[in-house]
Amino acid sequence: MALSQTNYCGMVIWLAFKDICLARPLSVLTTCIFVLILATLYLLRACRQTQRTTRIRGPQGTSLIFGLAKTVVDSNITNELYEPWAKEYGPVYKIPHALGKYRLMLWDQKAISHFYARDTSLYHHTPFNKIILPIAIGRGVMGADGESHRRQRKNINPTFNAAAVRSLSSIFQDVAHKAVIAWDAEIESNRGDDCAVIDVQQWMNHISLDNAGIGILSHDFGALDGNGSDVEHVLNAFSASVDPSNSLFILGQTFPSIMKLPWPRTKFSQKLHLTVGQICQEMLSRRRKEKETGGTDERDKSCLGLLLKAEESGETVGLTQREVLDEARILLLGAFETTAVSLTWAFIELGRNPDIQTKLRDECLEFGSTPSYDDLTNKLPYLNAVVNEVLRLHSPVVEVPRAVTEDDVIPLSEPLYTADGKFTDNIYIAKGTEVVIPLAALNRSVSMWGPDAKVFKPSRWFKEDEGTHGTGDMPHGYRHLMTFGNGARMCPGRLFALTQFKTVLFILVRHFMFEMADGAEVQIVKSLGLLPRPSVVGSTEAGCSVPLRVRRYEV
Repeated sequence: MALSQTNYCGMVIWLAFKDICLARPLSVLTTCIFVLILATLYLLRACRQTQRTTRIRGPQGTSLIFGLAKTVVDSNITNELYEPWAKEYGPVYKIPHALGKYRLMLWDQKAISHFYARDTSLYHHTPFNKIILPIAIGRGVMGADGESHRRQRKNINPTFNAAAVRSLSSIFQDVAHKAVIAWDAEIESNRGDDCAVIDVQQWMNHISLDNAGIGILSHDFGALDGNGSDVEHVLNAFSASVDPSNSLFILGQTFPSIMKLPWPRTKFSQKLHLTVGQICQEMLSRRRKEKETGGTDERDKSCLGLLLKAEESGETVGLTQREVLDEARILLLGAFETTAVSLTWAFIELGRNPDIQTKLRDECLEFGSTPSYDDLTNKLPYLNAVVNEVLRLHSPVVEVPRAVTEDDVIPLSEPLYTADGKFTDNIYIAKGTEVVIPLAALNRSVSMWGPDAKVFKPSRWFKEDEGTHGTGDMPHGYRHLMTFGNGARMCPGRLFALTQFKTVLFILVRHFMFEMADGAEVQIVKSLGLLPRPSVVGSTEAGCSVPLRVRRYEV
């Protein structure tokens, strides 16, 4: 039987006394007082939440200390657990976390719509994220709430609107063609063979970083030219270093202040913050000098130009200098990581599905010239379907956690059976309760997407493919996807990401054929990292996390 929060509190006190029993008397007294104060505050909060929150059912924890926290951080597992739990316990259920804490999982579409309508105003970042986000990426729009978020979001929206992204299309094309030249060189170097084995993950990192550098900072990192930069190294190392299953990481979500201590994880986050911040500051300083000397040209409409224009508006309606730096850092990080992961998954799925790959190539070849922004949006339906299906099946962001800042009543689209043995059409949650939207699991829900929800099937995006979707209510995000989120925090760079994604895929699939180097049936797992990155289990290619065999396509 799971321990109550009161019993957990008692256990914490007992462990604390056990650890200090050999200490000096004064240390013992001081520590006892500290522990009693901490335990009292924790108990009062726990009792208040227990008394005033609707009693929600949910799975039992597998650990007295960590609940299910070590289980649900692994997206390989949670995508398969969340929907069965929703069927068993109802469309809102609780998952036990560390030290008696729990999180509410929202699976009900009406509840999710309610959440997104109040995101940033009533639902704020969790205390853990409020500490860890500024350490790693600064205090820009991604970490802001309330009025600060609204002001910052209003100022960065023009950097990624349709007109701004349309002007970046040629950059994405140039970078993709540079990748074509590089892959040709790889094949040419294998004399006597008509193919080359590459690590597609590494190449998508190069492409994504060069696109983000030029498109956002007006700076070419030269990743495709083999010019390793400090930014590229720290980004790749940071993605590989994050382990959300680490005990300290999990306990930090219950007692977030411990993340301020100089742990290795915190030091690495600070290094990321500093390294990326330095290159962003350098580019901003260069642009400011150009503006001072009358260098006003089309670059004033670039991402940096628009951020600096917001800076000139003053901090009450625009952005402060610090915020401009933080926004540049966040936009670079977001554009790099999410797109690199999505492109990698695209080549995995096309390598595993040769018929789909051929159909996509035929459409791209038939189109002829390199498509414009508007062409990518309206004239390549199968390319759009493939991209949508990759984003559905492999959402880079797995879930969204928030903490409610005031007591709230969440409406439900269907009655919920509570732990009291009653039915209710709404639930009451107390201030401080943490709520989670499981983006990736919702994208793969059988009730919403049909019995083949976990199958890569681009045809589901065409009306003539009947029976593709289930009978459940569909999410209200982009194309019914949860991938970009929704509401006030819906991803501002989605047009940037989609246009880059489609351009790279269009150009590379026209020039090459590709297959998984270890066979179409090779097992793919998602690593535990900053974002879940795919990797091939037991790859025979040394140094390749996702080995792909590429051949030139000969007409």
